[in-house]
Amino acid sequence: MRVLLIGANGLLGRAVHEAFNAQGYDVVPASRTTGEHVDLNDTDSIAGLFQRVGMVDAVASAAGVTPFAALSELTLDQYRAGITDKLLGQIALVNLGAAHVRDGGSFTLVSGILGEDPIATGSVAATVNGALYSFVRAAAIEMPRGQRINTVSATVFTEAWESYGPYFPGYVPVPVADVARAYVKSVAGKQTGEVYRVGS
Repeated sequence: MRVLLIGANGLLGRAVHEAFNAQGYDVVPASRTTGEHVDLNDTDSIAGLFQRVGMVDAVASAAGVTPFAALSELTLDQYRAGITDKLLGQIALVNLGAAHVRDGGSFTLVSGILGEDPIATGSVAATVNGALYSFVRAAAIEMPRGQRINTVSATVFTEAWESYGPYFPGYVPVPVADVARAYVKSVAGKQTGEVYRVGS
């Protein structure tokens, strides 16, 4: 199976890459900094990526950035930044990538626990993640040629707890390897329109 992995250079992306390798998948890594270059803020960059890579069996995204700040301090530009990058960037992966995914192939997007269990300073992430839940469910009923689409929604990672734990009081962190296994489940399974919750 040939899988295009977006965001392959991040903490989650590296774990997903390892999980896919363990399955024997042919992984094509892409990110802003290593592997095939792609910028989710630039539809020309996304289109160019698919043109270079050609046909794949699956697209998995572990990319997307949202700003964090108190509600009273957030600007509309910060909301636009999060929506453009993590939400519209991943929607563009599906819209532009569908023609490059084989019949019966799949898309796996990344969302997050804040879409249903928000924290202070996390309203942009909550907005974007909630929208991704809705997009995946809606897109699932219209995907062409038997293609599937799901999203992985995890809580904070154990490996990032030292930095992010103070922002998630009372949350139970999960190892990033557990989150990566949800990507395998999405790619290898038959379900569509699912939100794979890990640790939520």
